[in-house]
Amino acid sequence: MSTEHALASTPETTSAARSFRADDGLLPVAPASGRGRSHGTSSSKAFDRWFRYPAGFASDYVSLLLSRLDISGGSVIVDPFAGSGVTGTSARRMSYSFFGIEAHPAIAELAALKLQPKHGNPGELTKVAHHLIRRTKQDVTNLDLSFNTETDLVRRCFAPDTLAQLVTLRELIKDGEAGNWHLHAKWALLSTLRDVASVRVGWPYQNPTKARKARFSDALSRFEQRISWMRDDLLEITSSPPEPLKLDVVYGDSTDEGSWTSLTNGSAQGCVSSPPYLNNFDYADATRLEVYFWGDAGSWAELCSTVRSKMITATTQQSSVGAAEAASQQLKNYGDVAKRIYDVADELKAERLARKRGKEYDRVVPDYFVAIAKVLTNLSSALEPGAPVVWLIGDSAPYGVYVDTPSIIAELAGQVGFTTEDDYPLRRRGQRWAQNATRHQVELSERLLTLRR
Repeated sequence: MSTEHALASTPETTSAARSFRADDGLLPVAPASGRGRSHGTSSSKAFDRWFRYPAGFASDYVSLLLSRLDISGGSVIVDPFAGSGVTGTSARRMSYSFFGIEAHPAIAELAALKLQPKHGNPGELTKVAHHLIRRTKQDVTNLDLSFNTETDLVRRCFAPDTLAQLVTLRELIKDGEAGNWHLHAKWALLSTLRDVASVRVGWPYQNPTKARKARFSDALSRFEQRISWMRDDLLEITSSPPEPLKLDVVYGDSTDEGSWTSLTNGSAQGCVSSPPYLNNFDYADATRLEVYFWGDAGSWAELCSTVRSKMITATTQQSSVGAAEAASQQLKNYGDVAKRIYDVADELKAERLARKRGKEYDRVVPDYFVAIAKVLTNLSSALEPGAPVVWLIGDSAPYGVYVDTPSIIAELAGQVGFTTEDDYPLRRRGQRWAQNATRHQVELSERLLTLRR
């Protein structure tokens, strides 16, 4: 696959789609290199900074795209891959209602927390933080420093004194010491973990065998800082006139019709989303430290059953022979695009069999695209006729086999009630591995796919 083809905008561009191409400093005139700019969820912007979910949506792109949808205030924006709620908080800021679905239970909780109605004076968070910190300093001396009830990953990530403070703080929150603000305290604590870890815990993988100097030496001070950010962000929205907006995040599987039942068919006016990329990134594993620390899972098997169960298959660790075969049969319902997907899977199977321990990308591909097709079907029912859809999505090339994910999604969308208006290359991807001699040389891009219901 040539670079020119990989970065091409294949469908004819309409006047509506061209509005996403203006040179306003955010969307490049030509595909950017991907270097020199932080992509993903912001670590400094309001609400985004509550927890930097890996590979999350960048809020500056969300706000820009929402501003270009040309729909009236109060309209309902949908995100079937809501993540930590970046689209939702951006929609609220621009006076849109919001309906999101998120398959990661903890991240769905976080997104809903950001969007919940005012339930008290955010200034109370300062008192809550001071109370929790004072109690932690009192109670930490009584803690069993063997940490026998903690997982191996948690024990290895922190210096003993730091872990003692974190565990004491956690137990106080679980015991109700934060009152009505317990979820805010929980997420301020979970967001503190990687800040004070003494091993490498950067996204996407935790590596407790690699020591590092903690970015922040005082866990309680960092927790207090994060609480203050939450307070400031909440005060900013509660000081504004109240808007009659409905803001809802559902924990569920967006391929399942049941996850959409609280949204009346045809009641949404637009969609902005960033689906999981077909790039073997494990969203469940990426949050293993936080899930283990809070006690929502204590083993890999439990993590898979409690966190990964509703997620779209996008990694080889999720794949299975049975699921791939079932998906291959279901692909026949989506017209000629099925052959295109079969051909990619066959190429990937040949590459896998040529290796001693090849990864099962060929099994992921049919399962992934069937899931995306089901999401598009549900989204089509949720949107009113003429509603715009913008998805930020990247292509991939496992074992050097090019998978043009955006254009395949566009073909699937055409089978379930959408027309494609544009497929615009936003930036080049994969530059961080450019010096890896064993990696494929296919140039990849992140693209804005514009559809119309």
